[in-house]
Amino acid sequence: MSASETLAGLGIELPQVAAPVADYVPAIRSGHQIVTAGQLPFVNGELSATGHVGAEVSAGDATAQARLAALNAVAAAASVAGGVDAITRVVKLIVFVSSAPGFTGQAGVANGASALLGEIFGDAGRHARSAVGVAVLPLGSPVEVELTVEV
Repeated sequence: MSASETLAGLGIELPQVAAPVADYVPAIRSGHQIVTAGQLPFVNGELSATGHVGAEVSAGDATAQARLAALNAVAAAASVAGGVDAITRVVKLIVFVSSAPGFTGQAGVANGASALLGEIFGDAGRHARSAVGVAVLPLGSPVEVELTVEV
């Protein structure tokens, strides 16, 4: 089954690519790879949550936010690839988590993004990954996702 068929079967529609909030492009192709800029959990152009994970945002809510940000990253990559079906492999996922002091569950939050990629791309969605705790993210977002895919 193709990625677009899988998305349809899951009832997921790729969102519009989020407009950059500074001087960059959402994704760029170099050879057979596409690298996305950091993608936030925007829904219809609005940030869906703000705050630090482990304080204003629960780990469970942050996991859902990571899933949204990953979907935005897939949309950005697909826009450069010529469609989601042109993506043949997820290579690397980086998830930044705006973490309250003492919060150490970044890997669990990142699982929201990883699980989505597996659902969409199957075995080709298995990837290398980093989950990084940071003090603050743009616009007060709880998570930010970067994605590298092969086409």
